[in-house]
Amino acid sequence: MKLALLPLQSIFFPGETVPLHIFEDRYKQLIVDCRKEAVTFGIPVYINDNMIYGTEVQLVEIVNTYDNGEMDVTCVARQVFRILSFEKQMRGKLYAGGTIQFLDSVNDADKETKQEVLDKIHELYELMAVPYTPLPLEKFNSYVLVHKMGLSFNQEYQLLQMPSERDRLLFMKSHLISTISMLSEVNRTKKTIEMNGNFKNFDPLDFEDFNL
Repeated sequence: MKLALLPLQSIFFPGETVPLHIFEDRYKQLIVDCRKEAVTFGIPVYINDNMIYGTEVQLVEIVNTYDNGEMDVTCVARQVFRILSFEKQMRGKLYAGGTIQFLDSVNDADKETKQEVLDKIHELYELMAVPYTPLPLEKFNSYVLVHKMGLSFNQEYQLLQMPSERDRLLFMKSHLISTISMLSEVNRTKKTIEMNGNFKNFDPLDFEDFNL
């Protein structure tokens, strides 16, 4: 299908709220068209001088409109897609567009894997002394906390391309285990350094019965 496109160096996951400040004329036109025609648009991820995957988003609200026509809008991310063709300007429009294909999302995760990932996230937050609000298992999926577990931009992009929920969770679990291990070692090293930097009281040693 054809979709209007607004490329960004950002990654949005299905279900996520997407706040945008619109200031270019082409995207002002896009938002007006979305409001009038109730159509969605896509945000392809611009990465490594390329655009292959992105997320379809739907306009929810124009929060602010400024005197110069700029806008603050909120959207919601819906489905992940792959770009099949790209055109810098859609016919009769200022903004870009392209032919896209939606990725089929496979909900194949089991409760045990979901719980393991949740537990690891909790463990990471405790290790970092970051406040953590417990999330019920039934409300958790791979997209809910994906931006809050220290994935790099490239890792998030990898995860975006995975259609399987189980694969996404296993990817997250692997990252969390690695990160927790690294942070634990850092904390251990930090404590060792702090301990070695303190003045110590040494007990006098008795060498009376010492022989070489």
